[in-house]
Amino acid sequence: MKTIGLLVVLFALYGCSGKPHVVEPDTGADSARTIKLYVVSHGWHVGLALADEELNSALPDLKERFSGAEYYELGWGDKGFYQTSEITSGVTLQAIVWSPGTVVHVVALPVSPDKFFPASDVVYTCLNAAELDSLKQYLSNSFTQDENGNLVALKRGIYGDSQFYDGEGRYHLLNTSNKWAAKALKSAGMDILPTFKLTADSVMGFVEENRNDCTQ
Repeated sequence: MKTIGLLVVLFALYGCSGKPHVVEPDTGADSARTIKLYVVSHGWHVGLALADEELNSALPDLKERFSGAEYYELGWGDKGFYQTSEITSGVTLQAIVWSPGTVVHVVALPVSPDKFFPASDVVYTCLNAAELDSLKQYLSNSFTQDENGNLVALKRGIYGDSQFYDGEGRYHLLNTSNKWAAKALKSAGMDILPTFKLTADSVMGFVEENRNDCTQ
C-alpha cells in the first residue's frame, strides 16, 4: 500500500510538472541559424549556455549582477539538493518525492563554454532568430519574478562568478534538471521528446546526433 501511495504522489506531481512550459518557436520564420546554444555535461546534469548579449535583453537583472560575462550558463533543479554543500540520502529523497521548490543556477563565463569547461563534454546547436526568441522566453519563465518583475536572488552559486535564483516549476523524479534542459531544447526548435530525457547522457546524445550547424 505504501508503494501504491508513493506512486500516486509521484504521478500527481507529474501532472503539475509543466512549469516552465515549452515555448513553441514560430515555425513560419525563415532565417539563418547564426546563434550558438551550448550544452555542457556535468555528469549527473547538463547546463545550457548562451552569449550574454543574447540573454541580457530578456533577463536584464543578469547584466546588473554580473560584470565581464561573455556567456551565461544556466541550470535548473531542486532548491535543497542543488544548493546543499553535502549531498545526503535525505536531501536526495526529498528532492525526488517532495521538493521544497526549485532554483536556477547562473554562471558568468568570461570565455566560451568549451574553453571554460575544458575537461567536460560540451556540444552546441545553432538557432535562428525565432528559435532564440522562444528559448529566451522559456528561460525567462524558469525564474520567479517579484511584483516589480525582478529576479529573486538566493545564495551564491557553486563555481566561478555564479548566483542561485528562485525558480519556477516543481522538481521530482519525473521532472528533473535534464528534462528542464530538454524542454529548453524543444523551445529552441529541436525535435526532442522531453518526457524521455531524464539523464545527462540522453540529452547530450540527442544534441550530438541532431544538432544544427551554423550558417553564414
